[in-house]
Amino acid sequence: MLLRTPHTAFKRRAGALAVALAAVTALSACAGRENRPRLVYEERPVDALYNAGFQRLERERWLDAVAYFQEVERQHPYSEWSRRAILMQMYAFYRQGRYQDAIAAADRFIQLYPGSPSASYAFYMKGVCYFEQIVDVGRDQAATGQALIALRDVDRRYPDTPYAADARIKIDMVNDQLAGKEMAIGRWYQRQQQPLAAINRYRTVIDNEEFQRTSHTPEALYRLVELYLTLGLDEEATRNGAVLGHNYPGSRWYQDAYVLLTNDGQRLDVEPEGEREGWLGRLIPG
Repeated sequence: MLLRTPHTAFKRRAGALAVALAAVTALSACAGRENRPRLVYEERPVDALYNAGFQRLERERWLDAVAYFQEVERQHPYSEWSRRAILMQMYAFYRQGRYQDAIAAADRFIQLYPGSPSASYAFYMKGVCYFEQIVDVGRDQAATGQALIALRDVDRRYPDTPYAADARIKIDMVNDQLAGKEMAIGRWYQRQQQPLAAINRYRTVIDNEEFQRTSHTPEALYRLVELYLTLGLDEEATRNGAVLGHNYPGSRWYQDAYVLLTNDGQRLDVEPEGEREGWLGRLIPG
């Protein structure tokens, strides 16, 4: 019977401990990285790599799909397959909500293939990624401004495409958001008894041609009527009330402005269209 010496047993325990420590270290390093599949480099047919990525895309396994499409791009750069793989990465990142990665993929495609028919899609997706990051008017509107620039770029470069048609719709929505931000700041100044600062914000909505088409214009005109009356500028108040009545005679904002101005002794030529009444008044007249 072979007896194990203490020295041999110690060496074996030390070796096992070293292996365990190495495994723990490797796991800790992996935990610090993004949980993302890593493909072992193996020269594979490009169509096999691309189809494997596409299958995972269909199963909504976005990160797996990205890994395969990146391998297509790495093993077969500047090929037709590589061009498609960049677009697929962009789409997978977008679907996962990783907008900055999607924008980076779109920029890479535009830089490498500016004359490609698919460049319009890359420009469009870049605008959509910024659009998806728009937050409420109470927060910073940096993404809103970037969305406006990117969507205008689509409309300017590809005006006759479906991408441009959708971009124009989104541009109107972005402008409404930006005008809403100006209104929110104007209301804050008005509450703080800073009428001149508030007027500047409301005038931005009135004077900007793109903001004029938003849903905030009637309120902006009404707020100007309010503030000008407060400052004793009756002529300015009446002029803005007249603009409001000419363009939005059925608006509740004009009805309120009409009451303010007539109570102040001012005269407006346009009568409000209809009376405001609640649901009870419509059911039971008078």
